[in-house]
Amino acid sequence: MSVLRSRDNPRVKHWARLATDGRYRRKERRALIEGPHLLAALLERGLRPVEVLVKEGAQESSEIRVLVRRSGLEPVALPEKLFNSILDAETPQGIAAEIEIPAGAAPGGDSVFLEGIQDAGNVGAIIRSAAAFGIGTVVLDGRCADAWSPKVLRAGMGGHFRLAIRSHSSLAGELESFAGKLLATVAREGTSLGKADLSGRLGWLFGSEGKGLSAAALAEVDLKVSIPTAVGTESLNVAAAAAVCFYAGANRLGAGS
Repeated sequence: MSVLRSRDNPRVKHWARLATDGRYRRKERRALIEGPHLLAALLERGLRPVEVLVKEGAQESSEIRVLVRRSGLEPVALPEKLFNSILDAETPQGIAAEIEIPAGAAPGGDSVFLEGIQDAGNVGAIIRSAAAFGIGTVVLDGRCADAWSPKVLRAGMGGHFRLAIRSHSSLAGELESFAGKLLATVAREGTSLGKADLSGRLGWLFGSEGKGLSAAALAEVDLKVSIPTAVGTESLNVAAAAAVCFYAGANRLGAGS
């Protein structure tokens, strides 16, 4: 096991940029995942990391030893201070990995289109729910939080490795070419989710909580749906609304199903 101790080492600088620089991630087609859960999720999907990083002394943990062995790689050890400085986490868990960002070939099934959702926690939670309910593809526009940023990866809880994830500057081409029924969620005056026709292949559109979906995106939809809530309550958080819609779609709860 090699040990790197200098912040000026080119490999250390590379990992630090992967953790903080979205443009660099996209250019390199690489990302940095942190913690045993995400590495285990990657390995369970038959994917392999490019490099495994461990905090000095972390291999005393049986969980980390097992993950390192499963990776098939000789880990790179870093002193605790240096390891912690690279990773965008309050309490790094002792193991991280550099990965290739999957190509994102569409596996079919329902899709999700995200427009202008800048909150990393919401994007990650939507990816997590999409994976949980069997969505095939998530497409983000250029104003969304980077799907492969550390915060989105943590919130996604491994869902990234069960989906095809693509990013485009605009959703226009993706919406036009989608071979299915496009549904937009709106706070009010849409068809009640329980009465909507959820048959066939579905494409769910979600916009930011502040601005909602653009007029251009709404012009492409086949149906606007609303989630009924108790009188006097605010509309749901976008990630919560997405989870409700994915559940309904996965179980085809609409009247037209």
